[in-house]
Order: sequence, then C-alpha cells, then structure tokens
Amino acid sequence: MANSILIVEDDLTFATMLKTWLCRKGFQVFTGSGLSGAYKELEKNDIDLILSDLRLPDGDGTSLLEWRKENNKDIPVIIMTSYADIQSAVNAMKNGACDYVSKPVRPDELLKKIEEAINTHSKPVEKPAGQKNSAVVDNEFMEGKSELARQMYNYVSLVAPTPMAVLINGASGTGKEYIAKRIHMQSKRSDKPFVAIDCGSIPKELAASEFFGHIKGSFTGAINDKVGAFVEADGGTLFLDEVGNLSYDVQVQLLRALQERRIRPVGATKEIEVDVRVVCATNENLVEAIENGSFREDLYHRINEFTLRMPSLQERRDDIMLFANFFLDRANRELGRELIGFDADAAMLLQNYSWPGNLRQLKNIINRATLLAQGSFITVADLDLPQSEAVGATLQPLYDKDDEKKRILDALKHTGNNKSKAAALLGIDRKTLYNKLKFYGVE
Repeated sequence: MANSILIVEDDLTFATMLKTWLCRKGFQVFTGSGLSGAYKELEKNDIDLILSDLRLPDGDGTSLLEWRKENNKDIPVIIMTSYADIQSAVNAMKNGACDYVSKPVRPDELLKKIEEAINTHSKPVEKPAGQKNSAVVDNEFMEGKSELARQMYNYVSLVAPTPMAVLINGASGTGKEYIAKRIHMQSKRSDKPFVAIDCGSIPKELAASEFFGHIKGSFTGAINDKVGAFVEADGGTLFLDEVGNLSYDVQVQLLRALQERRIRPVGATKEIEVDVRVVCATNENLVEAIENGSFREDLYHRINEFTLRMPSLQERRDDIMLFANFFLDRANRELGRELIGFDADAAMLLQNYSWPGNLRQLKNIINRATLLAQGSFITVADLDLPQSEAVGATLQPLYDKDDEKKRILDALKHTGNNKSKAAALLGIDRKTLYNKLKFYGVE
C-alpha cells in the first residue's frame, strides 16, 4: 500500500500541482486548505506524513504539532515556508517538526526529505505503479470535483443500472463519449460490447450499412459481408454521437430498429434480432430541430428517456486546474517530459480563459505547452492563449492607498476568498496580503 501524505496549503494551485507530482511519485495524497480541513482529513484517513505551509488562513501550521501530541499520533511533519520565515520554521523543528523546506520548493530536495521522514518514523516508502488521483476515474479521463460535476456523475450512477435510453446534451469537447462509456461500465451490460458511431461522419448512402450491415454484392463496392453496429453491440451499448446529424430517412430506419429490436442487413432476406441499449449525444437543440422538421419527434422521445446535460468547462472553473494537471501528467508520459506544473501566471490564465473548445481545447493546449516548455514549469508564453479572451476580473495592482481596502475586498470576492489568487490579482505576494488583511481588520 502506498504511503499517504496530507498537504495543508491554502494556495490551491500550488497544492494541486504538488498533489499531482507526488501522486506521480507513487504516494496517496490528501489535501486541506487550512487547519480545519487538515483535522478532518486526519480523522478520516491514515496519514503517514504531513506537509504543511507555515502560514494558513485559520492559524499556524505548527498547530498540527500540538494536535499530533494531543492525539498520540507519531506522524512526521514537514513545514513549508518562505525564505523570510525560516527562523519560524526552525522554531517549529524545536517543537517537533521533523524538517522544513523553503519556497519555492525544489522537488528533488522535497522528495528526499519526505522519504527520509517516512523511513525514520515508520515503514519504507512504497511506490506502486498506477497510483491515481482520487478524482481520476481511469488513465483516460478525470471526473472533476465541482458541484456541477458531482451532480452529473450522481445522475450517471442513478441511470446507468437501468435500461433507459439516455440522451447526453452538451457542447463539443465536453466529454460526451466518456460519459456514455461510464454509463455502459456501470450498467448490467458492462461485460458486453460498447460500440461508438459518429453520426456526423456517415454519408447518407452508407448509413444503413453502418448501422445494420450488408451482404456481399448488395450494392456497388460491397465486396464482403459487413457486420453492422447493431449486431456488433448486441447485448451491450450502442453510442450514437451527434445523432442530430442523421438524415431524415436514416432516422426512420433507426426508429424502426429501436422499436422492433430487429434489423435487416442491406441485401438480406431475413431479419436479425438484436438487444442493444442506445445512448445518444448531441450538441444541437433537438427540440428546435423537431420544430423546423429536421428531426423526428417520435425518434426524439425514443432516445430521450433520460437527459444528461454536460456542463461546459467555463461552468466548471473549480475543475480547470485539476484537468490541466491531469493532462500535463499524460503529456509528460506521452512526450517523455518531466514538467512539474504551471507557474502562478500560467495557472491564473488557465483559470480565467473562456475555453470555447472545452476539455478538448484544454488538452491540446497543455500538450503543446508540455512540448515547448523550456523550464520545469509551464509559463504563459508556453500556453499561447490570447489573454484578451480571459474572463473575470480586470482589477489593477494596488496603487491608490485611499481605496486599498476596497480593492482587496473586491479581489477576495472575485476569487471566492482565495487569498493566493487575490494576491495575484492585486500584484502583491501572499504574505503582504495577509499583513494588509490584519491591518484593515478583514477576516
């Protein structure tokens, strides 16, 4: 079993980057943005090491040393701190911390200290292959942890075991096929085939052959028998992507196959019984398509016993850095790179960009940046994103002291009270922001 580490850090971007990197090194990683979150994780999980920032929103990282003593837990604690606070870190070591690291953290040094601390206090560090972030479903996709993501996957878990036909509605690049696969894997048909058809790429003349198959010689070019998608998916799930692109004639044939559960290959004289569950996806408004006569209403009701709406990436801003780090991890493996993460400006741009191409665009951007990056971290220049298309705040750095408090409050409101992001928007470092908050009496 992998050794577990609790990261206590209110800089969510840095914490996510560190978590991804440590997971890649074979550790099981939990996170807390402050002392209260850390205590909850310590109560729920068996933690082998605590890696905590010295200054936290709700107290001092050294409070974890007191908790450890009060609860009789021999958990090593490594303190992270800025250069200016090294003396405080030294004092923490006198109070029981096993070590400290100064920021910016050097990965090799940190890994060495972690291994030494765990080896000294308990068991040797284990590094099994394939360790996954808790939000990762498999090596191909990540669910995300935003409220919209949790709601959507809750719906998936509810509808998957049923025989209901599902219509997945969402913009291009949002991951509709992955959701279809999840429905299949959580259904009672999971041991049978999952067959995906891109309806937008099928010529009208060949649609019947693609869906139902054909007999050799049934038309020009039919030089061999062909098994159609319905027979191939028999017993399993047939995923029809961009179903709104099917011609009206093909919609008629599809409706008949779904109603009668029988198909006839092109050129055949006998029908074949089939048992498939259909999951469809579209980025079009099929209700409008019905009104203008381009989509059959009876087919719509047949494929739409349950609707799942895929949120856009812009609606899931809490998930952007999770996906960015996930795609970076994959790109590192595929391209033979060893990048650690994103610098602060790059992370801010990623979070504020509008992402019209959704997850597909994010993945492509990260792949390109991973290939081009010259240092250990991806920068704004590597991302090659138009900053003019970023959404969100246009706050300026602090210049006028008369309205400084108002600007700080505006920045905190815009970032959801995330002090690291607020500091970046204001053009100051986090320590300076903490000092100003104390000065103005802002909680």
